[in-house]
Amino acid sequence: MTCKQLSVFIENRKGTLSKVLNVLKDANVSILSMSLADTTEYGLLRLIVNNPDDGKTALSTAGYSSLVTNVLIVKIPHVAGSLQELLDKVEKSDINIEYMYGLSIEDNDAYVVFKTSDTEKTSKLFEENGIETLTPADLLKVKL
Repeated sequence: MTCKQLSVFIENRKGTLSKVLNVLKDANVSILSMSLADTTEYGLLRLIVNNPDDGKTALSTAGYSSLVTNVLIVKIPHVAGSLQELLDKVEKSDINIEYMYGLSIEDNDAYVVFKTSDTEKTSKLFEENGIETLTPADLLKVKL
């Protein structure tokens, strides 16, 4: 089951992140997870939000460049070695992991956002191996 991720390209300047988040707040878009990577001049903000299409529209109206991408959010046991076991399955299936970031939101489980070279193939691999994937609606139900 895929999930839509909102990615925003922002200048690496004081206050820019706050301005972007205010645009989303004003559009009533809730952030469920985020990752920020930077270079000297620019940053890439990746977000899992409750409504990525509304977020993209609001950001475009405010003059920000953004895109919506399909990713997978995977639930794995919060136990040493669990992520490595999952990565081994992905590697054996000849799928490239382009990036990933994690969220720890429960005591017993961890959640990882995956962007791979083949989302459909990865989703099928996870399903065949009994690996649970989540949607933003599923994340909203998780006890923080």
